Amino acid sequence: MQTVIPSSISSTNRTRLILLVLWFIIYASFTLVTPPLLDDADSVHAEVAREMLLRHDWVTLYANGIRYLEKAPILYWSMALSYKLFGIHTASARLPVALTVLALALTLEGFARRAFHSTRAGLYAGLILLSSFGIFIFTRIIIPDADLCLWLTLSILCYWLIEQTEAPQSREPSRILCWGFAICCALNVLTKGLIGIVFPILIILAHLILTRRNLRAVLTRLGQLHPLSSTVVFFAIAAPWHILVALANPTQGTPGNIAFTHGHWSVPLPTNGNVHGWLWFYFVNEHLLRYLNLRVPRDYDTVPLALFLVLILIWLMPWSAFLLRAFATVPWRKAFRPLVSIRTLSQNENTHLLLGLWALIPLLFFSLSTRQEYYVLPALPPMMLLIAAWLDREATEAESFIVPNPLVRAGQRISVVLFALGSIAALIAGFFVLHSHPPNPETDLASLLKQNPSDYALSFGHFLDLNARAMGAFRTPLIVTATALFTGTLANWLCRRNYKPHFGNLWLAAATFAFLLAAHTGLQIFSPVLTSYQLANAIAPQLKPDDIIIIHGEYESASTLGFYLQRPGAETQPLHIFEGRSSNLWYGSYFPDAPPIFEDATSLKLKWTDRHRVFLWQDLSQPLPDLAGRTYFIAQSGGKEILSNQPNPY
Repeated sequence: MQTVIPSSISSTNRTRLILLVLWFIIYASFTLVTPPLLDDADSVHAEVAREMLLRHDWVTLYANGIRYLEKAPILYWSMALSYKLFGIHTASARLPVALTVLALALTLEGFARRAFHSTRAGLYAGLILLSSFGIFIFTRIIIPDADLCLWLTLSILCYWLIEQTEAPQSREPSRILCWGFAICCALNVLTKGLIGIVFPILIILAHLILTRRNLRAVLTRLGQLHPLSSTVVFFAIAAPWHILVALANPTQGTPGNIAFTHGHWSVPLPTNGNVHGWLWFYFVNEHLLRYLNLRVPRDYDTVPLALFLVLILIWLMPWSAFLLRAFATVPWRKAFRPLVSIRTLSQNENTHLLLGLWALIPLLFFSLSTRQEYYVLPALPPMMLLIAAWLDREATEAESFIVPNPLVRAGQRISVVLFALGSIAALIAGFFVLHSHPPNPETDLASLLKQNPSDYALSFGHFLDLNARAMGAFRTPLIVTATALFTGTLANWLCRRNYKPHFGNLWLAAATFAFLLAAHTGLQIFSPVLTSYQLANAIAPQLKPDDIIIIHGEYESASTLGFYLQRPGAETQPLHIFEGRSSNLWYGSYFPDAPPIFEDATSLKLKWTDRHRVFLWQDLSQPLPDLAGRTYFIAQSGGKEILSNQPNPY
């Protein structure tokens, strides 16, 4: 007897297989091992997870032997587990974030398929997620924001499923789904702090208010969502780590209190042995004061609001061309119209309203605070779902030969704009290919750049150092980019002109994936400027356990030395810092148990003339410190060099 598989199930499995293959190619193959980890957040976070494993301390985070109190633990737990299973190396550090992207793609596929009753909408949602430039570029560095997107998406999905199954009104919502929502919120709090629960609660409250229209109905609905048992589930997961880390890191000495003097707030600065404990630093300093732009140390910048919002178009390109049309499907007027009952909004309109609120609330939240360009990521999944729904409706309209066909005509107009923009971008890329010359293989790319330190507040601000001279090193990714943008947008326009928008979308996806591969190649070429991996390799063969490595500047500027040389540990020394007691190591360095790694001019001279070998990491743009005795050049790469007080024995 032959088993018949329903076509919907087989098409869903085919969609998931397509997404899995694309994820593996783009996120889980060569991109796991190249380029090496970058200095700053990338390798700092990888090193925190490595020290967690070495110390067997899964509660308090450490970086370079110093307490690292500003982050929640889930990202580091996942990386430490990856190290334990696969060893400590670049790929195992990146694997958890890559798996998060896969989980997010499959979650969006399932959300779209159920919400819009279309396998194709699910395919579009997964393709948009995997081909999103914002998701791709901000998973090239190890940060927890992809995890934030995943837990937030799962929590909103649980709520949406509850809303879909609420009829008849007498039936209680599923306890499992309510607990699932609580679990996702708890995991999000353990990933990114309090916004892990603030965002889903604000989104759901806004949706309930706009759909129930009166306070009694909202409170009644909240009372149906098993609030007591869900709260117990939330705290059972979220509370233990917070309690343990607070007990392990109490206040030391007399650090002082926040005061309001002379018309402004004054935040106490730590001194040696006088520091607030984890509770104050994490909740007051890292949450409240950061939001109010009063955090200490103020070692961060904020992206201008206009740029923060405009970058959404970059992170979603080319799908951002459909964003306005997709947002127009959200029933804003209906939702805000006075005296509208719950029955006025259809199930489909309710879903679109939820997605619209989900997209707007994180943007509004960060618009009133300090922000980095990747803070927009939590708003991208609902935008992707809205775009996927619109693209599916457009394709259905084209296949049904409906007249009039406003969606098809809108898609055709958008394809013309995309083709024009793609052609212009291809011409610009082609211009650099034709008018630039490949540099000598021995040329250090950093020597061709024009530094713009004011732009380094952006995560990839160093790329703004590129100029016409340096473009010669990027001929291959430029050729791929020009070909992909022109071919993809041309094919999209031709398909939509012939009333085949589905094939046009597939061409756009293929072109975008090609562009991501070009972007990855460009990042690999540029990576020596962003990492000290090559310098770590240069000194690794010479390194002895009692040798001293000193970074001239902040720890983050050369943090890859710590990860690739694996210095901090029970039998080795952490990296020493000269003129860089700031940023991530600053607050923890005032705890009594902090290792004495911060050097001044006198201690540096003494170490330079000591019998122990010293390696000094130095940015070529910085003036060389006053060193006593002889200085030997060891290696140079990416605008950085290693000097030593002893000659190279090899």
